[in-house]
Amino acid sequence: MALINPIKMLENAQKEGYAIASFNVYNLESIQGVVEAAWDERSPLIIQSTPGSLKHAGIPYFVACVRAASELYDIPVCLHLDHCESYDTILKCIRAGYTSVMIDSSKLPYKENVDMVKKVVDITSRVEVAVEGELGKIGGTEDDVTVDEREAALTVPEEAKAFVEATGLDTLAIAIGTAHGLYKGEPKLDFERLSAIRSIVDIPLVLHGGSGVSDDAIREAIKRGISKVNIATELKIPMATAIQETFASNPKENDPRKYMGNAKEAIKKAARKKIRLCGSSGRAWEGIR
Repeated sequence: MALINPIKMLENAQKEGYAIASFNVYNLESIQGVVEAAWDERSPLIIQSTPGSLKHAGIPYFVACVRAASELYDIPVCLHLDHCESYDTILKCIRAGYTSVMIDSSKLPYKENVDMVKKVVDITSRVEVAVEGELGKIGGTEDDVTVDEREAALTVPEEAKAFVEATGLDTLAIAIGTAHGLYKGEPKLDFERLSAIRSIVDIPLVLHGGSGVSDDAIREAIKRGISKVNIATELKIPMATAIQETFASNPKENDPRKYMGNAKEAIKKAARKKIRLCGSSGRAWEGIR
């Protein structure tokens, strides 16, 4: 199956009260792990890469690997560019075959954020590529972009409504108290703020910083209107742990098929758990075909 635009899968998730897990990947094994997990669960899937990962592996490699994986299994797969601040990089990814892009201009003043998102929407509307934007700032670090939790601005519901209307974007990432990376303590999500945003914004809402948030909090966020949950750190950790355990048991191991094979299985296991948590198991083609 060719890579698809994620809007129909996200709109169905919004309508039916579940979410799509969107996994950050870094190499072949992480791609294999999340695709196999989604296939086992018969779930729709969003695979995403950050600009940092693209710098490491290269856009052509990412597109080729994800496209090949999507053609092996009869589930809908979207390839999404996560947290990109560069218009030029977005154009390169669209030309290469990405079906969804995030223009992250949330650090800019509101008006400049609107203008940048509109600029990207104008291009993607011609090629049927979805656009995600962000209003408010997510705490923590994603690649080399850091926002101090004390300075992280939560999304204002009325601004979110105006932002969506002004830009015409397809999905909106909102700041309700999550952070990228590992949490120092129990994250406190502002569920009332989420409900207020959901009540006046009609497009799918995205939760960044989903790793480390309790299962109960994720379920509540989905119940209150989150349709896409981003997962990165909770794939990195099991992947690294599996590799470390391989060398701990056999320090002389030199076959990457073994230690990276173990890493893939660890990613697959973690991804299946997140897919089930989001409630998308068994819904692969729901609302799409």
